[in-house]
Amino acid sequence: MNNPKQTYYGHIVIAGRPNVGKSTLMNRILGVHLAATAPKPQTTRNRILGIHSDKNTQIVFVDTPGIHDDHKGLLNSRLNKTAIASLSEGDAIVFMIEVGKWKKEDEHVLTYLSKENTPVILVVNKIDRVKSKSSLLPFLEKVQGQYKFAEIIPVSAYSEESVGYLLKQLTQYIPPGPFQYNEDEITDRSMRFIAAEMVREQLTLILKDELPYTLAVTIEEYNDSIERVEISAVIYVSTESQKRIVIGKQGKVLKQAGTKARQRIAGILGQRVHLNLWVKVKSGWMDSPQMLDQLNFDSSK
Repeated sequence: MNNPKQTYYGHIVIAGRPNVGKSTLMNRILGVHLAATAPKPQTTRNRILGIHSDKNTQIVFVDTPGIHDDHKGLLNSRLNKTAIASLSEGDAIVFMIEVGKWKKEDEHVLTYLSKENTPVILVVNKIDRVKSKSSLLPFLEKVQGQYKFAEIIPVSAYSEESVGYLLKQLTQYIPPGPFQYNEDEITDRSMRFIAAEMVREQLTLILKDELPYTLAVTIEEYNDSIERVEISAVIYVSTESQKRIVIGKQGKVLKQAGTKARQRIAGILGQRVHLNLWVKVKSGWMDSPQMLDQLNFDSSK
């Protein structure tokens, strides 16, 4: 148990294969919809810091892209490198898996975690989908034998009580040290970055299987005034046919995504927001180093 007269500061890396709920968990911990979430791979494309401050403890959560073994394309390669390089930043690692599903991809992630000299807490997510505890226990026994985990904690990332318990357990891995961020800060990312993520998130949710992987969003203008925030965003796609899909019949898709994204951004800022969206075709952007740099996909990891 932490000494209440001492301050504690440290990092927890959230890692796992795609679509196990890593960003949903961080959003629940922060109490703010900061990271884009959608039931699709590659929803998280960047390393994002989420800062949780509580009394004498400040934890910086490192939300990472899903680690996968698909090496096709420069974008996939950069996502993997970013996630794997982030593992060494943690005082502990939260390894998220989905209840009832231990896949080869989970084993693939574990090969990287086992190389780190860091406590690994196995977080078994989506237990709200389990009908009875009797069906949960055999799975927990199975995954317990996969690695010498510091702890195994079943959670539902949508449950405040469940995540609250997890957060309490994680504090024991945080070393003594002064806070590095103001107590009201929740991320290292700019609002330009978050605004772009909210636009991409809504398009991913609306378009589902049509073309979320070939979408990218960048903010060209961000003007903050007393009355409202003015944002102009460009959505990049690879082909003219994709552009038509993103715009939708009579602009329906673009309008719907813009409305939802604007509401998300306004909720974070606590201000009125005016959001302008344009769609541009940039063939082969996912394999262009220059475009990936422009879109802030880290090449140094």
